[in-house]
Amino acid sequence: MKMTPQITLKNVPHSEAVEAKIREKIGKLDQFSDRIMGCRVTVEESQRKQHQGKVFSVRIDITVPGKELVVNRVENEDLYVAIRDAFDAGKRQLEEHARKRRGDVKTHAESPRGTVAKLFPFDGYGFIMTNDGREIYFHRNSVIEPTFDRLEEGAEVAFLEEQGKEGPQAVRVSASR
Repeated sequence: MKMTPQITLKNVPHSEAVEAKIREKIGKLDQFSDRIMGCRVTVEESQRKQHQGKVFSVRIDITVPGKELVVNRVENEDLYVAIRDAFDAGKRQLEEHARKRRGDVKTHAESPRGTVAKLFPFDGYGFIMTNDGREIYFHRNSVIEPTFDRLEEGAEVAFLEEQGKEGPQAVRVSASR
């Protein structure tokens, strides 16, 4: 980190142990980005009207070139849990920022497609013929859109496949667009 971090405790008694834990967590953030220019941590104790006891909230402002990452509204009754959760959220934001900076793009595999091969409307199930020639079972409760009753044999569908008790089965079945 290029600058000394700022730690502010509001309505929280000064504690070397709390500050040491925060400094330790700040030091670990450097592992996720070597471009951190500054870090401000604010820990506040607040009384909630509908909540018995104390609630600690932690806010972290992390400055990196061209951007400020903010972790806000992390609350917990346990001060150390609130600190841990806030820094975990900060770590995720730093990782996401680094991923975007590198140009890494998260891609999702396209859902498999097939055609409704057989329907058994009274029993509430059917089979999909996949593009690679396999037949996969599906239940009426797995159909998202249109409803199971509106599906017809020969309709193109997209689905997710998972292993059932008796072999592969389709879940989240929806008509292809």
